[in-house]
Amino acid sequence: MKETMIAERHVKSFVLRMGRFSASQKRSYNTLSESFLVPYQSSPINLNEVFGNDRPVTLEIGFGMGRATALIAAANAGKNYLGIEVHRPGIGKLLWEIETRALSNIRLIEYDAAIAVREMFYPESFEAIHIFFPDPWPKKRHHKRRLIQRPFTDELRAILKPGGYLYFVTDWEDYGEWAMTELGATAGLKNAYTGFAEPQGWRPLTKFEEKGLDKNHIIRELYYIRSDA
Repeated sequence: MKETMIAERHVKSFVLRMGRFSASQKRSYNTLSESFLVPYQSSPINLNEVFGNDRPVTLEIGFGMGRATALIAAANAGKNYLGIEVHRPGIGKLLWEIETRALSNIRLIEYDAAIAVREMFYPESFEAIHIFFPDPWPKKRHHKRRLIQRPFTDELRAILKPGGYLYFVTDWEDYGEWAMTELGATAGLKNAYTGFAEPQGWRPLTKFEEKGLDKNHIIRELYYIRSDA
């Protein structure tokens, strides 16, 4: 009964859409998963063991097709990147990028991010958290499914190291306002700007962003620092 009640209270922030799983994506998924996918477990993992070193780790939630993730990782070989995604074609595509670019500093988790964040990481594990273009759930009745809201933002703050940053980007202006309210109400997170952030020059353009710009959507960015003072 207890397990059933917990499952009923958990609202997923995503809909699992399989989409087209290309031959190259499937091959990459089947041949590289064992090397780069971290299995879900209900207890914290040791990130130094996962990567084989003690370099700082950035967590990315919902990396989509993974191109931006690969580009950022390729430009920062001295840092590690852990991505969480449920879309298998996207996982296959990022594995293809990893192989094509000979990247060794990326690992992936194929699981619900809300559960993984709560169960798989020790406090103060990450130098940074990237959340680029999550599902906006634009209809008001679906706002409860939005990823960026408390208490999840409290859990994100807990796994950030002091001084670490959370970087959120959306092409839905309403979601940007919503996220600013939720992050602003999260103890221990401080906006690095007076409102929305300036675009960070190191962040590559994503396909979602290109589509949003084509539709004349306004890109909203938020950059919060963990500051417990």
